[in-house]
Formats: sequence, structure tokens, C-alpha cells
Amino acid sequence: MIAIIHYKMGNITSVKNALEFLKLPVMVAENSEDLAKASHIILPGVGSFKEGMKNLEELGFVSALKKEVLENKKPLLGICLGMQLLMSEGEEGGIGAGLNFIKGKVSKFKEIGLRIPHVGWNTVEARKENSLLRENFDFYFVHSYYVDPINKDAIKATTHYGIDFPSLVCSDNIYGVQFHPEKSHEAGLKLLENFCKI
Repeated sequence: MIAIIHYKMGNITSVKNALEFLKLPVMVAENSEDLAKASHIILPGVGSFKEGMKNLEELGFVSALKKEVLENKKPLLGICLGMQLLMSEGEEGGIGAGLNFIKGKVSKFKEIGLRIPHVGWNTVEARKENSLLRENFDFYFVHSYYVDPINKDAIKATTHYGIDFPSLVCSDNIYGVQFHPEKSHEAGLKLLENFCKI
């Protein structure tokens, strides 16, 4: 069973629809107890880093994620804001603490000479072996911030938008993608399917 965390940050329907299209068992986790029933966990999200962490804390998901992901080693996939929340800290609205599942920070694009936010299709280039993406594909992005892990081995794929930024990260059973696989047609469906096979 794949649990999609519902923490009031963005529309989770498209992620659920993509998994149902793949005929995979999926549920929307409305409370932290639901994560115990899952084999895989997806943390989607659109919006503010600080608000996302606040909602996760208030709904009891932070402690549940630590138990199920760090202790029980269930695969976790963070999508867009969900990927950013995996980091130690984010600078949006002032420095705030993240989940710290992957040590690093979240920074805003600065002086890259291009429109911010980065919106639209862009190429994700696979840099290192990983379970989600084995070759380059185009995916759909919407973001103004990007992750910067301390351990560069965690960066499995990058995308160029003024700078090369990490678009896919992985540390053990924890995965993050800056793009939206649920909005990226066949390539996105394949990536979600690969995650659910882990």
C-alpha cells in the first residue's frame, strides 16, 4: 500500500490518479497512524517550506515519518516541496528547520538571468546510478527554490536552469524529485512505478 501524505500543501489528487492509473494500491494518509499501514510513502507538496513543516508537525507526521522511514526503512519519495522538506533547513521566509533526512539546505535561485519561478518542461540528466531514473528524460517543473545536499553523492540527477541544480536525490531509502512526475506523462508514470517497485 502506497500512502500519500495529506498535510494541506497542494493538490494530491493528481498523484493519487497517477498511481491508480498504474493500478497500484494507494491511500491518502489523513493522519500519522495511516503511515504504519503503508509499504511506501509519498510526500508531495506545493507552497512554503515553513508552512509545510508547520503542518507536518501539527498533524503528527514528523514523528511518524521518523519512525516509519528512518527506523522501519520504508521507501519515501518527496515531490517538489516534499523533496525540499527532506533537507536540514530552508531559507524561504527566513531560515527554518526541515526534516533533516538528507543533510543540506534549500536556497532560492539568485541572479541566474532567467525567469523565476522555473516553470515548464526541462531535461533531467541522470548522473549516478539510482532506482528511479536510468536515462535522461524531460519532466515538468514549478519551483523557485532548489536543494543543495552536503553529501554530493546523494545527487543522482541534475537539471540546467541558469545553473545545474539537483533534480533527483537519494540517500538509502529516501528519494526526492524537484519535478512533478504526476504531471510528466509517460516518463513520470515510469518513475512512480520504479519507486513503487523498491
